[in-house]
Amino acid sequence: MSSKSSPLSSYQLRLLAVLVLVNFVNFAARFVLVPLIPMLRASLGVTDGQLGSLQTWLLAVLAGGSIPFGFLADRLSRKAIIVFGIVCWSLATFAGGLAGSFAFLLVARAFVGIGEAAYAPAAQSMISGAFPTEKRASAQAIFASGMLLGGAAGQAVGGIIGPRYGWQAALFVIAAAGLLPVIAVMTLQEPPRGPASETCPILKLLTVPAFLAMIAGGTCITFSSVSLLTWGVDFAVTYKDFSLRQASVSLAVIGLVCSLAGVLFGGFVADRLQRRFAFGRIIAIAVAFLLAAPFVILAIQTEEKPLVLAALAIAAFFMSWYHGPVTAVIHDMMPRRAHATSIGVYMFVTQLVGGFGPQFVGRISDLHDMQFGLQIAVAVMVAGGLLMFLVIHFIRRDGLRHACLESFHAEPGD
Repeated sequence: MSSKSSPLSSYQLRLLAVLVLVNFVNFAARFVLVPLIPMLRASLGVTDGQLGSLQTWLLAVLAGGSIPFGFLADRLSRKAIIVFGIVCWSLATFAGGLAGSFAFLLVARAFVGIGEAAYAPAAQSMISGAFPTEKRASAQAIFASGMLLGGAAGQAVGGIIGPRYGWQAALFVIAAAGLLPVIAVMTLQEPPRGPASETCPILKLLTVPAFLAMIAGGTCITFSSVSLLTWGVDFAVTYKDFSLRQASVSLAVIGLVCSLAGVLFGGFVADRLQRRFAFGRIIAIAVAFLLAAPFVILAIQTEEKPLVLAALAIAAFFMSWYHGPVTAVIHDMMPRRAHATSIGVYMFVTQLVGGFGPQFVGRISDLHDMQFGLQIAVAVMVAGGLLMFLVIHFIRRDGLRHACLESFHAEPGD
């Protein structure tokens, strides 16, 4: 394909806009619970370990559904799978608002994960199918911006509605908003995908060393990122003397501004580096996390509120570089008919193993304190950044496309 830059078509713009909206409402549903943690602790009489398990089980169910839904998305209508996901997480969020016990809430939140497992591989596959290879990281970064905006909006809604009307009302509002993109998705035209000859067995994907190294690094990154996001508001309230409203709104603004700037800038940088190196997008991921780590530590250690927020803002900027390049790199490695399946496999491992981060940090908090638990999360994040250099090693050795998958690529360069 030509490396010449060309403006986005109206179809590409519409596809991205609709799928960004889908990502927005999903992550609002996922992160609305973050500022509600202190209220849930008081209302349901649960420990930090139990509260951490809410996110852990959501991610475990997400992981379990990622491979089958990714497999289906490479073979069936991706639009239908995305619509199923939207309806599923919206109903599950509404059911969570009806919970009278922790066990009921745990089950309802777990079902939110099914919705995300359904839509994410299918949506990312549609985006890579609609954009040329050289623009994949930027397009996937724009898609990821919906996740960051939605996460920030969910935290803001929870922090504003929860204290005034109760945590149940916050879930009801997010559930109703979650159904908004259904009609827009149904009217989308699916982009073309590869012929049936590009359909690749799942076990074959696991013979690519660079892909396995990416999974290992992504697991560490998920462990740390989800832990920091889950406990950030509660940590600010308990250890940094923020009010619940101050913490939820401040962190939401940081997520909105800094993470959005970071994900878009990171996608741009990654695509630029990819023009020079076969592993250029991986360089962007690795360097960004190593730059973010000292600022997260500073936010954990300092007692000055302005410094806490400034350090988190810088860290959020660099940590969000990851979201666009990671999907682009995996899709670059894989045949087109394996795009959703490969993302499903990646999500299965990273979300299943990394998803235990919030529960692990919650248990450390119960036994020791939250500060120590979050410091461990940062150390795991650094390990994830360093593992990306192993990905670079394998790509330099084997090429971006491993020889074992070459027969599944119908066209050179696709």
